[in-house]
Amino acid sequence: MIMKKIVNSILIIFFVGVTYGQSSQDQFKGREQLEEIAIIDQKVMVPMRDGVRLATDVYRPKTDKKVPVIFSRTPYNFNSWGDGEERTRTYAQAYEAVKRGYAYVVQNERGRYYSEGEWDILGVPLTDGYDAFSWMADQEWSNGKIGTLGCSSTAEWQMAVAALDHPSHAAMVPMGYGAGIGTVSGFHEQGNWYRGGAFQMLFASWLYSVEHDKFKPRIPAGASQEDLIRISKFYDLAPENPQIGDMLAAMSHLPVQDMLINVGGKKEIFDKMIRRKPNDPAWYEGGLYHENMEMKKPSFWFVSWYDVSVSPNLALFNHMRNHPDARVADNQYLVIAPTLHCGFKRATENTMVGEMSVGDARLDYDKLIYGWFDHWLKEDGKSQFLDDLPRIQYYLMGKNEWKSASTWPPKDANMTSLYMDSDGNANSLFGDGKLSLNPPSQPNQDNYAYDPNNPVYSYGGNVCCMGNSMENGARDQQKIETRNDILVYTSEPLAEGIEVSGFIEMSLYVSSDVKDTDFTVKLIDVYPDGTAYNLDETIQRARYREGYDKEVFMKEGEVYKIDLTPLSTSNYFAKGHRVRIEVSSSNFPRFMRNLNTGGNNYDETESIVAHNTIHHSEDYPSQIRLPIVGKLKIEDR
Repeated sequence: MIMKKIVNSILIIFFVGVTYGQSSQDQFKGREQLEEIAIIDQKVMVPMRDGVRLATDVYRPKTDKKVPVIFSRTPYNFNSWGDGEERTRTYAQAYEAVKRGYAYVVQNERGRYYSEGEWDILGVPLTDGYDAFSWMADQEWSNGKIGTLGCSSTAEWQMAVAALDHPSHAAMVPMGYGAGIGTVSGFHEQGNWYRGGAFQMLFASWLYSVEHDKFKPRIPAGASQEDLIRISKFYDLAPENPQIGDMLAAMSHLPVQDMLINVGGKKEIFDKMIRRKPNDPAWYEGGLYHENMEMKKPSFWFVSWYDVSVSPNLALFNHMRNHPDARVADNQYLVIAPTLHCGFKRATENTMVGEMSVGDARLDYDKLIYGWFDHWLKEDGKSQFLDDLPRIQYYLMGKNEWKSASTWPPKDANMTSLYMDSDGNANSLFGDGKLSLNPPSQPNQDNYAYDPNNPVYSYGGNVCCMGNSMENGARDQQKIETRNDILVYTSEPLAEGIEVSGFIEMSLYVSSDVKDTDFTVKLIDVYPDGTAYNLDETIQRARYREGYDKEVFMKEGEVYKIDLTPLSTSNYFAKGHRVRIEVSSSNFPRFMRNLNTGGNNYDETESIVAHNTIHHSEDYPSQIRLPIVGKLKIEDR
């Protein structure tokens, strides 16, 4: 495995964050075509309030009329000259906006490529977005109305800057975003850094590929636009990283804090962040949204079923729909697609998400997004667009169709419990674990050993940005389910098909012989031929079971209730299919391994084997709760 391929893979995923997937690029021919309709002004250095200048490209219609602005602010590279792959994406997005009567403005965050200053992963300072709005609103070609657009990190900053309530910020379209900092509807993920208190290792791979070294070459202060354009024709300031033969092996290095240094990477940001616990007050010093901020902007949210942040995405949408001001709550809309991270417009007549086909999942995103911006940004844009727009459009996998709802979960979804049971041998696909509508009549338990030196490896999943270190999307889990350290609980075949749409809740009653360990869960759709596709997954670090503001360690022999962070999906389990969950204690490299010592993990090299137990009985009703549209009927056996 060559690191350059990994880096390219990650950059493709993230640069799409600016353009939310393939746009009109399929028909778009390049810069010359854009020049026919647009005035192009590149490497405009926009001043911030502290004097730092941010590199900005402006594409606007050839007209004397004032036009609205679509703005993408990004940490990713749009600076390659000509019609290379990255530059073409920007040109294609600009062409789409300009032909519809908009100026398209794309700007690098401070410290990124030609932008001056020092970069911070959490977007410091927050005021840069506000200052950029003021600059755009003051341009003679601007009508003073600005809409923000972008996916992934190009979406993350939108929510926080929206809370600053700039008068020109008229509407936003966040796609593949997170839920920010702090706690939103029970999710406490700190900008996707954590899930259930466990570090999501996408940031190790991501920072290796995108972080600029503090010793990077720098453009002299005060460089002219003319010089910057000239220089950018042969030098785009993109870093080239040393090659790595095996990225999975690199991620396996201990201690974790030295992971990037071990492969010759940059350590400045990772070195600081890997030590930051979920309750560190420093999280609030960044530029990401947190629950104490008040957003009021009309927002069109776009989410993917196989994205890393799908559950917190949906929680944040509901948070806005519950806003006490009805004018704010009523101007929130949502699309949930069956795609990977920022892969909305990669849907085809036969959309594949990993190994699973979800059918024809295409949607006219340009029509939706520009209809939204027309309504909010153009003087004559008020129309029946919102009258015809469903509050929520979501894709029901399994039936492979778009559906609509007025709430999430849909109003007719009812929570139904399936209880875990076995005769004490649920280990692996070949065990006796089962899911039943009734709690177990006899108490029992399932035991397994979790060895951090032999973790359960991630196979498929709702992830992003892992390069080639793991597969993503839906994958047949049968092979990995042969492991004895995975507990497998499966229902009997369904007598009738059911729609499961909404948040899936999970409660485990556990014990262990170590102070701290992790518990992982996957939800799986099992086909009649045995194919077992994963739908979503989660994790919980035991020490944070009582909240992320404190660490409470386990005592050997005591039974504890673990409520895992909810999963999310919309899937039709057809007649004859089965519902399955997997329970284990590792999902690596998606999540950092718990070394089971009760220590910091990030600075440790030694581990302990944990002997973990899942209890199931009337007193300890370990269960999964599914939001079922209709009624669950399981065949009698």
